[in-house]
Amino acid sequence: MNMIAEELINHMIPPLKPKDDAHKALVWMEELRSNELPVVNNEKFIGFITEEMVMEQNDVEMLIEDFDTIGKNCVLSKNSHFYDVLKIASENFLQMVGVEDDEKNYLGVITVRDTINSFAQSVAIQIPGSILVLSLQQIDYSLSQISRLIEENNAKILSSNVEVDDDDASKLRVTLKIDKLDLSPIVATFERFGFKVIGRFQESTMENQEKDRINMLLKFLDI
Repeated sequence: MNMIAEELINHMIPPLKPKDDAHKALVWMEELRSNELPVVNNEKFIGFITEEMVMEQNDVEMLIEDFDTIGKNCVLSKNSHFYDVLKIASENFLQMVGVEDDEKNYLGVITVRDTINSFAQSVAIQIPGSILVLSLQQIDYSLSQISRLIEENNAKILSSNVEVDDDDASKLRVTLKIDKLDLSPIVATFERFGFKVIGRFQESTMENQEKDRINMLLKFLDI
């Protein structure tokens, strides 16, 4: 779990410029389903503008430069650890964090949502468990049914990946990360319901240091 800020930048979120107007800000926010957007001038991050700020002024022709942007310090280096994204966002009560390069030039923003999703995926990879690979017809695929069969064995899916079988386009290859080391009961259940199990692998436990870091972040997020 050594992701750095630069790797989490959401390049789909464009920055506003000082000469843009409030109407443009509202349109972009609606399209992106975001309540805030970064403001950048000559490649320098100068803060965020929020939907609430625009609505309070009630003037769609007002220029962005006439707003007093917030979160001017809600920015970090491209090499910062992704844990820092959540920390600085929380301190500024924002859902985005700006990212700068070594010359303080703006690179983009990271959203709290993207950070948490990346964290969740990383945890799923790091938590000890086993990998189960199923092969089934596309028409028979139902993640809810697969989840139910796994949960009936007192286990949970940590992550899943579905892809078309290279050898047969009518089939899917479903790879599941499950929080159990012993997959025998689960395999027996799947086979009883007609599923074809084509692979099973047991993973080793993660190091104590990484466990401690995850527990600290979970505590920070109050999860």
